[in-house]
Amino acid sequence: MIASARIAAAPVRPGCRPAGGPNGDNMDQREFARYEVVDGVAVITLDNPPVNALAPGMREGLMAGVERAAADAAVTAIVVMGAGAHFVAGADVRQFGKVRPVSTRASAAALEACAKPVTAAIDGYALGGGLEHALACHYRIATARARLGVPEIKLGLIPGGGGTQRLPRLVGPELALDLILSGRQLTAAQGLALGLVDTVVDADGYEALRAQAIAYAGQVAAVRPLPRVGERTDRIAAATSDPAFPASLRKAAPAKSLKLLAGRHALACVEAAATATLDEGIALEQALFNELENSDESRALRYAFSAEREAAKLPGAPVDARPDPVRSAAVIGAGTMGSGIAIAFADSGVPVRVLESSAEALERGLQRIRDTYATRVKRGSLSQPAMDECLGRIRGVMQYEDIADCDAVIEAVFERVDIKQEVFARLDQVMKPGALLLTNSSAIDIDVMAAATGRPGDVAGAHFFAPANVMKLCEVVRGPRTSMDTLMRTMKMGRDMGKTCAVAGSCDGFVANRSRTPMMTELMLMLEEGARPEQIDRVMVAFGYPMGPFAVNDISGLDVSYEGRKRRAAANPDYRKLHVPDRLVDMGRKGQKTGAGWYRYERGDRTPHVDPAVEDIIGTVARELGITQRSFSDEEILQRQLFASVNEACRILEEGKAYRGSDVDAMWLHGFGFPRHRGGLMFWADSVGAATIYRQVSQWHEAYGPRWKPSALLAKVAAEGGQLRELRGQAEPA
Repeated sequence: MIASARIAAAPVRPGCRPAGGPNGDNMDQREFARYEVVDGVAVITLDNPPVNALAPGMREGLMAGVERAAADAAVTAIVVMGAGAHFVAGADVRQFGKVRPVSTRASAAALEACAKPVTAAIDGYALGGGLEHALACHYRIATARARLGVPEIKLGLIPGGGGTQRLPRLVGPELALDLILSGRQLTAAQGLALGLVDTVVDADGYEALRAQAIAYAGQVAAVRPLPRVGERTDRIAAATSDPAFPASLRKAAPAKSLKLLAGRHALACVEAAATATLDEGIALEQALFNELENSDESRALRYAFSAEREAAKLPGAPVDARPDPVRSAAVIGAGTMGSGIAIAFADSGVPVRVLESSAEALERGLQRIRDTYATRVKRGSLSQPAMDECLGRIRGVMQYEDIADCDAVIEAVFERVDIKQEVFARLDQVMKPGALLLTNSSAIDIDVMAAATGRPGDVAGAHFFAPANVMKLCEVVRGPRTSMDTLMRTMKMGRDMGKTCAVAGSCDGFVANRSRTPMMTELMLMLEEGARPEQIDRVMVAFGYPMGPFAVNDISGLDVSYEGRKRRAAANPDYRKLHVPDRLVDMGRKGQKTGAGWYRYERGDRTPHVDPAVEDIIGTVARELGITQRSFSDEEILQRQLFASVNEACRILEEGKAYRGSDVDAMWLHGFGFPRHRGGLMFWADSVGAATIYRQVSQWHEAYGPRWKPSALLAKVAAEGGQLRELRGQAEPA
């Protein structure tokens, strides 16, 4: 029989969706937890598509089902599983920070306390609260495609449903801490080897897993005592009696993880799992989880998670659109960027052809690709068979005709308009109808390249960030004639490559680089005024960047932005030249690849060393320009950079070159490594306050001139007390 789960005193039918859904938005009532009894086994199926995220009513339904089964003398065992392809993929992120009538802590405890054996049947994702519920069950079986993990750390949280206490008791404190701090997912096979699951079953789909779970539950129905994870001590016994355990556990934690509050709280909870009672550990976990849930750090990380997903939404796109995937691709240019894009395609399973004009250039590019894969194998992040498979998807060619049948082609040649126009004219001649004609340009107007073809609707930007096989951002650039179909297919292509995609309108620098250019300009001008590269780098590392901007510039190469500055200077007689970096490039100091840039490098060593020669160059430029140098506070260094970019981002939104302020944040997070625990440029700006930023920008406008003219949109938000991250573009990006 099948029945809805019910308990008295619930504000809505427990186990059912509340009217209007978790957030009151267009969701009809339907069951969250289905209940049936088969051969003496109660099967509770959690159902909240598409991934069974925990939502209001779901935990209540689970508890009601367990209570019902426990009271039924005909039931000897219980199975908990998810409908569809997943067990439970964690909590609904939108519910954090809100009051939850029933917590995961309570529903997990109900599972563990049940007097009848409960088996979790896991398919697909069992993440976060999903895995915590599975840990509270007495047995766990999983399909080969199951994925297990506790990724709460990525949201600035720790597991809050008993996971910090049960996981160490099951797999040991050190491994549990590693899983919590990394947020990484385990396969079913890995989970079996670690004792996280009891058996892996061969089951394809819900019905097959349900049948095997019922059979398994029947086999263990009479086993007593019940194997409750919370009562286990064998994996924590050694730590419990070792006075050095707390210190050794801390030593095992990566230092970068402990920089954030969530990492430190995770360490404290795992230590408690080995040194305190279960109830004491659960109480500590609850207190620290509550503190984190309301922390600025977690709010920023949860916002970042949401901003990434919002960026994927295209205003004006058909609701039921299903864009065709890219099944074959080509890259024009085998340089550093082209090679990285080719690797990104191959890694995602897409065959790719790399086109170069000479055999020598092609071989250099292919060797660069082989070297990159070999390094990954050496580091242990890739197996040799996987490397061979990826390399088998990459083929070098020298004729445009050899790429004519590809679904998409990405131009990644030198950043010169005339060269790119030649490439697109040739692509127009040979590529099959409907092929995506994409450019990796970081600044050039998309329509300039579209005009070289007879099919401008098929032309768009697919701007990757170096190294393209590592950096997660793909800025999809919409030209004035780019079709919606091209935009949707390019966005899907990027997502299928594992990238975070966001749309930009076509303008000089698009959204990402254009919004960052003022920051880089202020960096260089502060050098002329008396700041030093090492001080600026130190300030930005303290802010949360893994490296300072000058150290990063040495890696990417000072010559990368050199051509862009020359082009802007030629087009605008009022353009403020950046004399220091230009002079360094003219001297051959292009960064690590030449052994010197902003810093000096020893042969075979990438450690940056302060170079007095750079200070001499800065001093010379200042004297030539008549600039009196002074000292800078760390606060001014930070604000001069970021306020300039906030102001420019507001201008971009004014012009309709971005859809949302949150899209700017997604781009900064994944294109420039903006500290994730700061949320993003605009989210961080809201923490300072639009009014504060506007006042300071206005003062610098008086002091430094036109480049600091306040954006009208910034002034409006400051006057109205609004949120910069919630801004919407004033027109559709074009």
